[in-house]
Amino acid sequence: MKTPYTDIFAILKLNRLVSISISIGAFLAISYSAWLTYSIHNEALNNAFAVDANGNVLSLTWENKQDHLDVEVLAHLDNFHRYFYELESGTYEKHIEKALWLGDQSVSDLYQQKKADGVYNRLLQYSLVQQVTQVQSEIDIQNTPIPFRTTTIFKINRGGITDTYKLITSGKILRVERHFPKNPHGMLITDFYENSLQKVTY
Repeated sequence: MKTPYTDIFAILKLNRLVSISISIGAFLAISYSAWLTYSIHNEALNNAFAVDANGNVLSLTWENKQDHLDVEVLAHLDNFHRYFYELESGTYEKHIEKALWLGDQSVSDLYQQKKADGVYNRLLQYSLVQQVTQVQSEIDIQNTPIPFRTTTIFKINRGGITDTYKLITSGKILRVERHFPKNPHGMLITDFYENSLQKVTY
């Protein structure tokens, strides 16, 4: 016998079926969208392009950062030594600020020591220009943190007199999270130490 409840149960059954169908459809659509996004992301990484100054389109290849770790470490050390030791009265503060982003407390302590010793005051007082001409580093990427030993050649211009110095520094490189633009290589210099400084005569 047909009653009003029969119609209600039929409607509820139909609603349940529609709800389940919609849920399954939504799940399939989300899964497909996630897969499509992942595929597009991988495709973009492997097929990236850039435009050079002349308007030419260049193909770029995404490579594992581990593949060129030695290159990044050497670049980080080069940047740091140029920022920290290439000094001029008008720009040294900006250079030091950039250098402090690339090292830990040992770098900051050395800066404070140099400041207390009057290094930067003499730079301003006598209008000295300290220019780095060469940075050569030896590293061992098989160890963690990565040990380094760097030879920096710099010249100090005192008006008409120019003196050349060779500085040996050492320390370790610790990998950290990249910070653009202040620490683009994601490296941090630790245990930084000035081993020796000698005047070079030719």
